[in-house]
Amino acid sequence: MLSPFIWRCLLPTAAILCLSTPLTAQNDLDQRINQEAPALLATYKHLHENPELSTQEKETSALIASELRRLGYEVTDHFGQYAEPNLVAYGVVALLKNGPGPTVYVRTDMDALPIIESTGLPYASHVKVKREGGAEVGVMHACGHDLHMTVFLGTASMLAQLKDRWSGTVVLIGQPAEETVGGAEAMLDAGLYAKFPKPDYVLALHDSSAVPAGKVSWHAGPLLAGADSVDITVRGYGGHGAAPQATKDPIVIASEIVVALQTIVSREMDPQLPTVVTVGSFHAGTKHNIIPDDAHLQLTVRTMNPQQREKVLAAIARISNGIAAAAGVPAERAPLIEVAKDHVPATINDVALTNRVGASLELALGKENVLPGEPIMASEDFSLFALKDPKPPISMFWLGAADPLKLKDAQEKGTRLPGPHSSEFAPVPDPAIRTGVKAMTCAVMDLLKK
Repeated sequence: MLSPFIWRCLLPTAAILCLSTPLTAQNDLDQRINQEAPALLATYKHLHENPELSTQEKETSALIASELRRLGYEVTDHFGQYAEPNLVAYGVVALLKNGPGPTVYVRTDMDALPIIESTGLPYASHVKVKREGGAEVGVMHACGHDLHMTVFLGTASMLAQLKDRWSGTVVLIGQPAEETVGGAEAMLDAGLYAKFPKPDYVLALHDSSAVPAGKVSWHAGPLLAGADSVDITVRGYGGHGAAPQATKDPIVIASEIVVALQTIVSREMDPQLPTVVTVGSFHAGTKHNIIPDDAHLQLTVRTMNPQQREKVLAAIARISNGIAAAAGVPAERAPLIEVAKDHVPATINDVALTNRVGASLELALGKENVLPGEPIMASEDFSLFALKDPKPPISMFWLGAADPLKLKDAQEKGTRLPGPHSSEFAPVPDPAIRTGVKAMTCAVMDLLKK
C-alpha cells in the first residue's frame, strides 16, 4: 500500500497581491516552488519506491486523486473503458474552473515497467509481482513516470494557488497504461471529451536523458514516432536436415527476409525522414537435424506519418512474399503477415501551439535553459489525444533529467549513460522537478492569461 504523505503548508493565495511585473511574478513563483520542493521530492521518492504496472495503478491513482482533491480540484477517478471487460481503468480526471477562457488539458502517465531495478538508489524499488502464469517480475519506474506525476502535482498546486493570474478551465489527466499503449484510448473511449469540457489545448512533458536536469527542450512538428508490431510466419516444408533438397527451408527463407528488410530504410525511404524496421525476434526449429515447417519473425516498425507507414508495411509484405516465392514456396504457403491492432500513431506537436509553449518556456526559464529539441523514434499514446474530436492541438516538451556532468562525458567521451527503459535509469530529481513545475505552470498560465 502507498503510505500517505503531507505537503508543507502553503501561503494563502488571498495574501498574495496581483504582482505588477513579470520579474516579480517569476520570483514569487520560484519562492512557491522552493517552499514545496522538499515535499515534492519526498513524493517522487515515494512513487519511485512503490511502482505499479500498466492496468494495475490502483494505489498510484488513489494517491494522485487524493492530492488533487486536497488542492480543490473536482476529481473523477476510475475513469476509462478498456476493451477487455475484466480490466479496471484507473484514470483520473481533475477539473478546476476559474472563470471564462480556454480549456487546457495537462496529462501525466502513471504506470511502471516490468524491470528489476539496479540503480542502487536508497529509494530504489524492490517491488516484485506475479504475472499470469505465475512468473515473478520486478517493477520499476524506468521511464520517469514518477517524475512526470510529481511535476503534475506540483503544477496542480501552483495553478490552484495562482488563480488570480489566469482565467479559464484546467483539466488534469492522470493516464494509466501508457507503456502498454491502452490508457489514452481507454479514457477517450469512455467519453473524456464528452463528459468533461472540450479541450482547446492538450499539454504534456516527458523526461529525457539527452537533456541536462534544470533545462528543457522542445520541437514543433513530429516528436515521437508511430509504432507498429508486425509478426511474420514464414511457411516452408520441413524434413530431415541431411536431405535439404526435399524441403523448402523456412529458416533460410526467413534469414533472407531479415537481411532484405534492411534495404527498406536504406534504399526505399527518404534518408531525411527517420524510419526504423527492426527484427527483434527470430524463432524456428526444435533440433539440430530437423528442418522445421515454419519460422517466426517479430518486428517493430517506427514511422513519422501515415503515408510513410503504409509504404513501409507494403514493402515488408512485398519483400517477404517475393523471397518466399523465389525460393519455390507455393502461393498457398506464402508467409502470414500480421500487423498488431495496437498501432500508435506518431506524436506530432501542433506547430502554432508548440511555438507558443516554447516562447513561454524561454520566458519562464531563460533562453539559456531552453534547448532545441529533436524527434526520436520512441513512441507513446499521447498522440491519440489529437485524433479524437474535436481534435485539439497537442504539444509535448522534453524535461531534462540527466546529470549534467555525466551527460557531458557521454557526449564528449562516449561513456555510457543509462536512459529510459534501462534498469539503471536514475534521473536527477530535485532540479528536474523544480524546472518541470515552473515550465508547465508557466505554459498553462500563458494559454489562460487574462
